[in-house]
Amino acid sequence: MRFTSRTALFAVAACTAVAGLSPTPRTHAQTRALAGGSLVLYGAEGYDVTTGKVFGQATGTNVQVLDDHTGIIIAKIQAEGANPKWDVVWFDGDAAMQALNNQGLLYKWTPANVANYTPLGASLTPPDHAFFPTGVTAAGTIVYNTHKLSPAQAPKDWSDLLKPQFKNNVAMSDPAYSGPAYSMIAGTLLRLGGTGRALTAGEAFYTALKNNGPIKFNQSNEPTLNQVETGARLVGIVQDATYFATKATGAPLAIVYPTSGVTVLPGVIAINAKSKHLQAAEAFVNYVLSRAGQNVMVHDPNDSDSYFSPIIKGVAALPGRQTAGINWQRLDYVWAGANNARIKAWFHTHIVQ
Repeated sequence: MRFTSRTALFAVAACTAVAGLSPTPRTHAQTRALAGGSLVLYGAEGYDVTTGKVFGQATGTNVQVLDDHTGIIIAKIQAEGANPKWDVVWFDGDAAMQALNNQGLLYKWTPANVANYTPLGASLTPPDHAFFPTGVTAAGTIVYNTHKLSPAQAPKDWSDLLKPQFKNNVAMSDPAYSGPAYSMIAGTLLRLGGTGRALTAGEAFYTALKNNGPIKFNQSNEPTLNQVETGARLVGIVQDATYFATKATGAPLAIVYPTSGVTVLPGVIAINAKSKHLQAAEAFVNYVLSRAGQNVMVHDPNDSDSYFSPIIKGVAALPGRQTAGINWQRLDYVWAGANNARIKAWFHTHIVQ
């Protein structure tokens, strides 16, 4: 957590915010201009409250933010059913967002600021433009305690975790609770092979990891990092943004991006197909895809989520955040979304228990 002056942040960002509110050429309706109004944002990003506040101050829009865990946000959307209260939803994980898209809940359109994407950002945008990536992290990387391991002793790839020196020394998040953990596991199954039915290479890897354990499972990244930092476990598998935020506090930790690849986890944002505030919702999404909006996200003092890797041209990551030398593996989010329940059930039955 960073303790930057929030008052100064709001003042600077509000002066530049309007620059990010580009006109919005949609594929099926005439562009409408923003004229104040209201907006309800359901978010699971650490910077969503600040971004909504700065946008509201700059535009006169009344932005109401419900910030919670992704699973709770999705459950609330499902519970609201045909009477939704949300206009925009924003969280990590394109597989989960595609599941909402499969239900016909998302508004399809073309923001002007998609022109700001880097090649990676453009490649992560779905063809139907039902949702849009806002930044990326690695769903899972290897983190180790530098007081316990030297760089030479540290793992270099996922398969190194199966070595005897890491027996009973691996911690990770349980995909039943953690969206990033599910994306990482689904990515492994896609890379190595496996669908949750037969003991193919992906399942064989996790079975071997369990047999070299037991693995210490947690509900989120933070306790996993704490176990590595205190030496209770030599290595942990965590989303990289959480590592960089913890490392910035001086923790004795180092990160390894496995040579065979890490699963890219995009933050994704979408508009409700039944939104009653489309002009404000469109303007907000365009703002998030602008350099002004991105700089608010990067410099938010509230959460480790700000240590994401930008995919908007001209936006720099926070100092210390690694952006080069990463073998990104793009997740087939359609497949991962369709197989979510089956993979989680297999993993819980065969690996967690």
